[in-house]
Amino acid sequence: MTFVLYDGDCGFCNRSVAFILKHEKSQSIHFTPIQSAQTEELFEKNNWEAPNLSTFYFIQDGRKFERSAAAFEVLKYLKSPYRWLRIFRFIPRKITDWGYDQVAKRRQRISKGFCVMPTSEQRARFIMD
Repeated sequence: MTFVLYDGDCGFCNRSVAFILKHEKSQSIHFTPIQSAQTEELFEKNNWEAPNLSTFYFIQDGRKFERSAAAFEVLKYLKSPYRWLRIFRFIPRKITDWGYDQVAKRRQRISKGFCVMPTSEQRARFIMD
């Protein structure tokens, strides 16, 4: 199963989930907040370090991607022209993660108080505990 793990209390993160839902090619991504029991269980099962709330995670076929690598993986699932942004994955990870970190530090100020309102069809792809 493919998962996006996001900070459920972050307006910017919720907007990012809404963006994915709006622009995805297929309905194959599932979503769960980092604060969920599902995330805790997933990290424990795989012996991964405890998740960080300011980090965006993408889990695909048992592999964990984080920060900018996670964003580039998600782009594969989006419609054009958004998927074309994957061309930037060739920029050294140190640089793309630095850019990611700059947004992550300011995410609470960038977008406040937004909650994802999935359709009834999309709701089935949210694992909330």
